[in-house]
Amino acid sequence: MSDPCSFSAPNRCVTKHLNLSLRLDFDRHVIRGRVELTVEALEHRFSSLTLDTRDLKIISVKANGQASVFTTGPKHSFKGTPLDITLPIELSRGQHVIVEVTYETSPSATALQWLTPEQTAGKKQPYLFSQCQAHHCRSMIPCQDSPSIKHTYYAQVSVPKDLVAVMSAVRDGQDVDPQDSSRVVYRFRQSVPMPSYLIAIVVGALESREIGPRSRVWSEKEFVDKAAFEFSETEAMLKTAEDLAGPYVWGQYDILVLPPSFPYGGMENPCLTFATPTLLAGDKSLSNVIAHEISHSWTGNLVTNKTWEHFWLNEGHTVYLERMIGRSLESEQFRQFKAMGGWKDLQESVKTFGADNPLTNLVPSLEEVDPDDAFSSVPYEKGFALLYHLEELLGGPEVFMGFVKSYIQLFAYGSVTSEQWKEHLFTYFKDKVDVLNKVDWNAWMFTPGMPPVKPQYDTTLADACIALAQRWIKAEKSDLDSFKKSDVKVLSSHQLIEFLSLLLQEDPLPLTHVQKMQQVYDLNASMNAEIRFRWLRLCVRSRWEEAVPLALKMATEQGRMKFTRPLFREVFLFAKYRGEALSVFQAQRGAMHPVTSGLVAKDLQVDASNTSSL
Repeated sequence: MSDPCSFSAPNRCVTKHLNLSLRLDFDRHVIRGRVELTVEALEHRFSSLTLDTRDLKIISVKANGQASVFTTGPKHSFKGTPLDITLPIELSRGQHVIVEVTYETSPSATALQWLTPEQTAGKKQPYLFSQCQAHHCRSMIPCQDSPSIKHTYYAQVSVPKDLVAVMSAVRDGQDVDPQDSSRVVYRFRQSVPMPSYLIAIVVGALESREIGPRSRVWSEKEFVDKAAFEFSETEAMLKTAEDLAGPYVWGQYDILVLPPSFPYGGMENPCLTFATPTLLAGDKSLSNVIAHEISHSWTGNLVTNKTWEHFWLNEGHTVYLERMIGRSLESEQFRQFKAMGGWKDLQESVKTFGADNPLTNLVPSLEEVDPDDAFSSVPYEKGFALLYHLEELLGGPEVFMGFVKSYIQLFAYGSVTSEQWKEHLFTYFKDKVDVLNKVDWNAWMFTPGMPPVKPQYDTTLADACIALAQRWIKAEKSDLDSFKKSDVKVLSSHQLIEFLSLLLQEDPLPLTHVQKMQQVYDLNASMNAEIRFRWLRLCVRSRWEEAVPLALKMATEQGRMKFTRPLFREVFLFAKYRGEALSVFQAQRGAMHPVTSGLVAKDLQVDASNTSSL
């Protein structure tokens, strides 16, 4: 099958290994690179191959050491530019060729974010990080940029000697750069085959701390000790995941906490999970994001969706596994509670896209669709809902986890489609085919909107949140003295997040109510970003003027889009402070990630033409 998001014809040839030499130029914001691709022919008389590129300057191409003719095709809006290479020889099926491409990235490469010192926590050194998912690796390396192609890689990275480089691979030593004594070359090897979107690099003023027998945390020194405390349960999560899914094959499992401007929650790069500093709550309460990224070591990284149309295979199974880890470490009720929250996220996504939007299909068609535009909680939560529904039909969590484990074993080191997944499901449960035949597969996979079945989740942990939210919604002014600090003392931070989420679904509370809530619960003191984010939105909605500077401070001190965009929007909608929202944004945009500043500019209806960072 072909991949609608790639030019590289994975049915004609496959890349088996990449050998990378990268030299980072922080002054020009470019990487000068050389990549040697070991390519295997899948057809007879194979004499030309196409690689994916985006905004790369191609300097030279060789095949087996001989100069090769190459041409670049027309530029596509999101796929970039095909690089067509004519080989000097014809290969038979199964034969290999080593293709060497020398190139340079563009300063605006979509995979790379070059941060100025002011955008980092330390404010002294520049910083670079990559984000290749879904189809951005081609702006960093000419490659077969399709998740159907999995390869090993080896890399050498030359950086200024004050900086440290890490990659989604095992560290393999460092030396002074033989060509320039003011630089250091770091070496890496990844011996487990993986797709191109998981190649990742970070360079900055990094330190690390050991947090387990196979884990370290990496970050700027401002965050490193906090991160070591926050993620100290990583080994327990890894062991729990191994008990559920089988051995962890990647060797090292490190976590890298990025500067505050990192726009996402986490990214599951092998051997080196990326995490936002907003997870550093001080009480380990947001470490379930790490359980999610750990789960990807099996579902996504070991077994990969063949194309982005089958993204739910990565994310639905990962959410399922993450919640099974939660079940082991906490309780079944905790898993049910998290699943309820996920269903709410799914409703929100379906509402945002529109219930008849084909991008809300579990398996959407991405013919001429940018996979970034399709990204939402649908593959995560509609995928989880299908797996949970099957679990209920087929005999419960232990029975269904047996299937998930056998699916991982069968397809390990490969890439898979929804059809192959379904075939294995029918084979594994061959004595329950009559049950599986009653599932409305078309409604689940190829129909937009909410799933055909709404799971009934256990509400034990949610009941206390619902009851407290209802008390506040119904309270008259004269009832406010009935609220006590003990109301929230009995709630976990997860329940407190749910309580505030429920209030955000209702009409704004009277100002007297949120002021009383602060007086008795002191939510301003919370260090948990998820709690703080919802609380400040609630206050601004109730037109509490004292909350406006706190909301804008949170919107600009970190750049995770999940928080920054809604906080700016809330203040912008408070007519009296609209100008304040705009002036704070204009003052801070230089320190923001370009993706974030571009989207906030749209949210605040700022003219894009005067946007320096778009």
